[in-house]
Amino acid sequence: MVGHLNLILRLVIWFLLTADFSLANIIIGVSIALLLPGRQKTPEALKDWLRVLGEIMVAIPQAYVEAFEIIIRPHKHEDVTMERVKSQRTPGLIFLDIFLITFTPKTIVLKYHEHGWYEVHLVRRRKRRSVTQD
Repeated sequence: MVGHLNLILRLVIWFLLTADFSLANIIIGVSIALLLPGRQKTPEALKDWLRVLGEIMVAIPQAYVEAFEIIIRPHKHEDVTMERVKSQRTPGLIFLDIFLITFTPKTIVLKYHEHGWYEVHLVRRRKRRSVTQD
């Protein structure tokens, strides 16, 4: 089942890139999706895919809310943070994680570090105040 999800993800990316649903393009897209190498070293769980797809469904309304927030109350401060990649992530799930982070207007993944981190740029309304202990 999860292998089918990888194939579907590849086809969706192909059709988003080409925006062409002609028979020839469908054949090319299916051929490329089947010929691309897959990594079978890490076992994928269907529940991980379903969880990420659920998070994407939640991110759609969140993206609209954030867009209106930025329009109404400008966000002038920005940070770059590091977020840990969840363990046992396949390339397909890492792609979906990056897509999920980048989908909302306030965040974008700048870089994926091979040793398990995402470098994320985010915008905020105001700077956080640093708390110091005297």
